[in-house]
Amino acid sequence: MNLAAIPSPTTSVWHVLGLPIRAYALCIVAGIVVAVLVMEWRLRRRGVAPWASLDMAVWAVPFGIVGARIYHVITSPGDYFGAGGDPIRIFQIWEGGLGIWGAVAGGALGAWFAARQLGLPLTVFADALAPALPLAQGIGRLGNWFNNELYGSVTTLPWGLRVHDMDRANPGHATVIDGKAVTLPDLYHPTFLYELLWNFGVAGLVFWLDRKFKFGRGRAFAIYVMAYCAGRFWIEMLRVDEANRIFGIRLNVVTSVVVFLGALIYFLMVKGPREYVVPIDAPDSAPQPGAESDISQVDVGGAPASTKPPTAYQVVSEERFLAYERTGILPPAEPAADETPAAVSVTAEPAPSAAAQAGATQSGAAQPGAAQPSAASSGSAQPGAPQSGVSQSGTTEPAEPDGKSSTSASSDEH
Repeated sequence: MNLAAIPSPTTSVWHVLGLPIRAYALCIVAGIVVAVLVMEWRLRRRGVAPWASLDMAVWAVPFGIVGARIYHVITSPGDYFGAGGDPIRIFQIWEGGLGIWGAVAGGALGAWFAARQLGLPLTVFADALAPALPLAQGIGRLGNWFNNELYGSVTTLPWGLRVHDMDRANPGHATVIDGKAVTLPDLYHPTFLYELLWNFGVAGLVFWLDRKFKFGRGRAFAIYVMAYCAGRFWIEMLRVDEANRIFGIRLNVVTSVVVFLGALIYFLMVKGPREYVVPIDAPDSAPQPGAESDISQVDVGGAPASTKPPTAYQVVSEERFLAYERTGILPPAEPAADETPAAVSVTAEPAPSAAAQAGATQSGAAQPGAAQPSAASSGSAQPGAPQSGVSQSGTTEPAEPDGKSSTSASSDEH
């Protein structure tokens, strides 16, 4: 007798006021709540308006549940079709049976719809969700424990799992004989616990790596996918429940390998820093005070005062985002490092020759680029302006240092 064996619950459904309360559903809901809260915290740190995570959850959660159920039904058709199958059980989701890959695909589709409505890049959602999703998965695995399902092969390890024989005539309860719940004869690998602990470790790994390297453009989500697939690969090999196989290998094992490679390729090919967002209409300068007031209405000491969610967002660098967070004003984007100011072409005009200058002087024509004669040279004195004498040859004479007219001035000016 193994006293260290892990026990299993004998009941997974309770009735309150005639309504069934199922442990599996409670675990799923608890996981969703935790994931939304973690994602909300991460989205706000990237500039997204408060509670945008709820808008995403409204779309992603239903799509994810439907996708998860479809994947499960496709990969385990014997329970629902053919001899002994019951198609009505497809809709009895509370009995268990959700495929993570279908949940990710369906949830991604729902998140895409939400992102379009919010005017937000889907990759911002994905990176914010990256450490939150494995937390939800780990909590959801407790539902399998309550249902006494998805356990592994027989084991002699001290932490072997006791599994009850569940009563099909009384769903959610163990078979009882002589007042005692019936258990299966052996101990089994607690694969639900393995995956729970692995998922929590994945969440910590993604959070740490993302904090250190500041991944962007969905790369943090790719890290989550790769880490989860690595664990699902070996955990799936321990399970003994019925599943479709490809060349004798469980379908979920093959899927884990394919999805891992896809995430790895994405991570290696897609580059880019962490994405921060600000409202599409974020001001780039401080508004001028109204004519009736000389008091500025801009609070330069804090974040923007507007509480209305933006209609759309624009992706900015971390430096511009932090400046906008401090002042409420979005500074201009700096030019790329390889950009250089455009060269200005200046064509110098050739200087006139000495002969051309002499000819222009004799004819009295204005020299190109030369100062025009002052009003004094035409005989009309400007009040308060120093006057200069004009020679009989038409050339101007420089004024005397004391401002008096030269004695060589023409007599007709007196």
